[in-house]
Amino acid sequence: METFPRFTAAAVQAAPVYLDADKTIQKAVALIHEAAGNGASLVAFPEVFVAGFPYWVWTMNPVQGGEWFERLYRASIDIPGRHLDTLRAAAAATQTTVVIGVNERGRHSLGVIYNTVVTIGPDGAVIGLHRKLVPTWAEKLVYTGGDGSSLKVHETPVGPLGTLICGENTNTLARFALLAQGELVHVSSYISSPVVPADYDMADAIAIRTTAHAFEGKLFSIVSCSTISEEIIDMVAGDDQRVREMFRRERSALSGIFGPDGRPVTEPLIDAEGIVYAEIDLSRCIAPKQMHDIIGHYNRFDIFSLQVNAKAHEPVRFHNAETPEDHSAIGPWNPADIHGLEPVPGMEKVL
Repeated sequence: METFPRFTAAAVQAAPVYLDADKTIQKAVALIHEAAGNGASLVAFPEVFVAGFPYWVWTMNPVQGGEWFERLYRASIDIPGRHLDTLRAAAAATQTTVVIGVNERGRHSLGVIYNTVVTIGPDGAVIGLHRKLVPTWAEKLVYTGGDGSSLKVHETPVGPLGTLICGENTNTLARFALLAQGELVHVSSYISSPVVPADYDMADAIAIRTTAHAFEGKLFSIVSCSTISEEIIDMVAGDDQRVREMFRRERSALSGIFGPDGRPVTEPLIDAEGIVYAEIDLSRCIAPKQMHDIIGHYNRFDIFSLQVNAKAHEPVRFHNAETPEDHSAIGPWNPADIHGLEPVPGMEKVL
């Protein structure tokens, strides 16, 4: 790297408008503008922020959850598509890099929903997307796993950026694969998770994972977590008082920004909705590497090696056919291609 960006990062901690993609996108656009108005160049959103996590997988049996699966599928988004275009327009209008979790519909099957994080550049281009490799725990009832083709670090205006989703941040090999591609800015997204064992503190678990990656990689780690709104509790728990009390468990969410020494750059936000801001100076990643550089001098690649299968998984391959369009690389926002969008704040700047 010839330059080491200095910028303000924003970690959003908020609840979606549950199972309503249109309204959640509008909320996301408002939060992007709020963060940009406070000087942020990078805005990170929670896991599957558009439009919510399938909490019923922890409170209902699979048969009861069938109807909810259909509701989630209908509330998921297509990539490319009009919901993504609205986010692209907001990123371009504010000139921010936006990293946001979405429920993504698979193109080849009505039964495929990916837990996906999309990275959008300040020109509205889709820089990349990452699909969660392994759905965690009961998530396996809903999500299809991603593949190694999305395990990438992308060059962005705020530096080499990689993303992992929730429990993936405990996968040492996945984290190493990003570090070995030169990652200096790591964005991790989480959901508020009150449905865990009694002795499990979710806020501490998020902080430990974030600290570990930041310290081991000598990088900055931005973590964004959702919250559980009363709307979500009413919809999923209904009159079940046991579930309602469970969903109100404290210390179920933490968002913040951690530096290359593993320490939080500023006080993290726990449980409440809000945005955490911090100044990031990537030059701070240099000196600590002299001590421990696990992707350089502090490793033995003659002893250890990691192989990653970066081939995209496809249900069928047709020989002698045109190569399928790659939707993971969508160019800069084109104001002539609106797809019938409702105007969003700031869109006039790019039209």
